[in-house]
Amino acid sequence: MTAAGIEADAKADDFHSLQARLAKAFESFSDHGAPRTVLIVPSLSMDQEVLAGISGAHHYEERMLCYLMQLRMPRTRVIYVSSYPIPESIIDYYLHLLPGIPAQHARSRLTLFSCHDGSAIPLTEKILARPRLLDRIRASIPDPEAAYMICFNVTEQERSLALRLNLPIYGCDPDLLHWGSKSGSRKIFREACIDMPEGFEELRGVDEIVDALEELRARRPGMKRAVVKLEEGFSGEGNALFSYEGAPEGAALRPWIRERLPQLAFEAPDMTWELFSEKLASMGGIVEEFIEGDVKRSPSAQFRVDPIGQLEAVSTHDQVLGGESGQVFLGCRFPADEDYRLQIQESGRKAARALAAKGVLGRFAIDFLSVKEGDAWRHYAIEINLRRGGTTHPFIMLEFLTEGQYDPATGTFLTPSGQPRCYYASDNLQSDAYRGLLPGDLIDIAALNCLHFDGASQQGVMFHLIGALSEFGKIGVLCIAPTHERAEEFYRRTTEVLDRESRYA
Repeated sequence: MTAAGIEADAKADDFHSLQARLAKAFESFSDHGAPRTVLIVPSLSMDQEVLAGISGAHHYEERMLCYLMQLRMPRTRVIYVSSYPIPESIIDYYLHLLPGIPAQHARSRLTLFSCHDGSAIPLTEKILARPRLLDRIRASIPDPEAAYMICFNVTEQERSLALRLNLPIYGCDPDLLHWGSKSGSRKIFREACIDMPEGFEELRGVDEIVDALEELRARRPGMKRAVVKLEEGFSGEGNALFSYEGAPEGAALRPWIRERLPQLAFEAPDMTWELFSEKLASMGGIVEEFIEGDVKRSPSAQFRVDPIGQLEAVSTHDQVLGGESGQVFLGCRFPADEDYRLQIQESGRKAARALAAKGVLGRFAIDFLSVKEGDAWRHYAIEINLRRGGTTHPFIMLEFLTEGQYDPATGTFLTPSGQPRCYYASDNLQSDAYRGLLPGDLIDIAALNCLHFDGASQQGVMFHLIGALSEFGKIGVLCIAPTHERAEEFYRRTTEVLDRESRYA
């Protein structure tokens, strides 16, 4: 074994020892008054060129501000690290949502650190490059034995940070990340005997993509379109559509596919064939049949494996998708349609069991594409996200704001008084007219127009991604209500108010 291999094995052993410490401390997590420190590292440790296609991508670090709601536990300390300093007005907005805890008391237990670095590299890499910042983070943790990290996703960089800080991570071991890739997802679905689109995985480079598109056409002669996906795509931005319209038969098909491949329809608006083909060569990808249908939905099921290995169904959502062919994540509705929410939960559970058996830890989501055939729905598993995705932060806010609970037997969420709650959430409420609105302006608009969460009725509106508003005209919104109809009414009113106030400005 090489010296690098020995060092990697030693790192893995040390990390496993850290994670064992998390399992021992887990029993105290349910104790509302137990002292603990939670370090939040919202680093999007992914391919930065793929992320560059998302408007205001560096502000997505703010999505994990939902974890400030843990400060409602009176002896919990939270440390939050970000690339840019987060304005105090945004922090104040979140802390005033806390039920039953004075905002000042919560603020005294919150420590904020910033790298003051907006460069296009992952936040974790920035932290690791700043030894003095690492020292300050360590000094802010009173008892490392009662502390852990939460990250957006866990890669080798997050593992290195955990080892430097001597803190376990409530998340998936990076040695298991392959199971959350596009190819790894297909392997899990096959192992769990779940329906998925016809396709091929672990493809690298243009030649293998051409081979797959040719073979796919042979297996599905009537197929109109196929999807080419980068292995590490995010929110659908790494997807591209290939059309077989006008395709010849026989030996002429392969050269025809190669010639047409650079004309892929990319979901990311700034993606080019040159960059896409480069990513195919470096990270690889998959090719899948594009599932056609007059009535289609994109539900997902969320699960959690706790530090002692127990698997729990967390929620179901209907994803709201956009983009050229409807593959880009824009938002979600909770819970998923009652016609099929328990079906996708059960199908997802099969894949979740396979992941848990491999040692996966923390929250993850399993995405489906559902097509209505007559009076029934057929569900195709699409991908696994071993990270805290776009459905994570709205559900966490719902839990903390209402102190309610998800019922996996019915797929519904009930408040402590037994009342149902639904929501509509979006990360992409965006308009050029919103540019120039400061966080304080948004809070003024919300206060004057009663766009807030009402703790008494346990419904209303709250905002996230507030830092992206001024520069990108982009904001996230969560609308909680007893019914889907009421939640979407809140959303429509929110857009009407923002449009009106922007015109006024």
